[in-house]
Amino acid sequence: MSSTPHPLTPIPSEQPLKPLAALPLLGMSLEELTTWVQQQQQPAYRGKQLHQWLYQQGARSLTDISVFPKQWRADLAEYPVGRSHLRYRAQANDGTIKYLLRMADEQIVETVGIPADKRLTVCVSSQVGCPMACDFCATGKGGFTRNLHAHEIVDQVLTVQEDFGQRVSNVVFMGMGEPLLNTEAVLTAVRSLNQDVGIGQRNITVSTVGIPGHIRRLAQHQLQVTLAVSLHASNQALRQQLIPSATHYPLSALLDECRDYVRLTGRRITFEYILLAELNDCPHHAEELAAHLRGFQSHVNLIPYNPISEVDFQRPSEQRVNVFAQGLRDRHIAVSVRYSKGLEADAACGQLRARQETPALHPR
Repeated sequence: MSSTPHPLTPIPSEQPLKPLAALPLLGMSLEELTTWVQQQQQPAYRGKQLHQWLYQQGARSLTDISVFPKQWRADLAEYPVGRSHLRYRAQANDGTIKYLLRMADEQIVETVGIPADKRLTVCVSSQVGCPMACDFCATGKGGFTRNLHAHEIVDQVLTVQEDFGQRVSNVVFMGMGEPLLNTEAVLTAVRSLNQDVGIGQRNITVSTVGIPGHIRRLAQHQLQVTLAVSLHASNQALRQQLIPSATHYPLSALLDECRDYVRLTGRRITFEYILLAELNDCPHHAEELAAHLRGFQSHVNLIPYNPISEVDFQRPSEQRVNVFAQGLRDRHIAVSVRYSKGLEADAACGQLRARQETPALHPR
């Protein structure tokens, strides 16, 4: 089993977004779009038309917007709207669909559409790759390339919505990347998904492995989103073994920052805990975790491990999962179990993107 600690791995600093030659329109608010059309010597009401075509009708080019003057459309035919191109689409038996999307610079990101009853959840990526290098994560094994821009995040949601022919109800920032290392773009995307696409902030979840100071910084924005913190361990030594950056961010300090978040926002925190067979899923781990969270306004989301080929961690049996969950309940900790969907579609984050680099995978 892979269990080598990473004592010298520093916590990555937030990377600035690279400036774009022309700012894509997707991700702009109605007010910003109105200003933009006026700068193009068009009347202000064209801003509302542009907003509707981008967010409700899925325009991929300004030439698609038939209500615009023909000559103006032709003049701006090459102006970037900000939509991606579908590289690959894989559907699982449970209806989950995973997409590989090609950005303007040819980089590939993953996004997932997860249907359930009348809901449609999109799991979005915030970075190309991830710098956190968690030992159990396929994305972390592939390294980090760059941050995503806000329009590239919003595009993922619109892509899934259009493909399913159904409104997206929930968005989770649990795809490729560490969202709090790309805070500017993530906050802009959250605003756009809320105000432009029409998804309630309470239906948006931002997940983080924990970056010092960034959870408090997020709290200052007073968003109504759900914060999910990836713990995956019940003590500092085990967390360092699984998450390299934890060497420089003690579990006690992370939990203190989480308590500040609850105090500042009044919002409870979800703690994500991937269960790895015979590594972090023993009864005494449940007891340790409960001791940390006692009196905490929180909820624990247990996730049985979704195996990847790069490491030999194992998925625990259903019985071990149930015993662990009951150990938390017995200590009055709110808990639920989330089983991964779309396993046939390489649903673990980073799997499909890694596989597409092999000759066996061809574009749609």
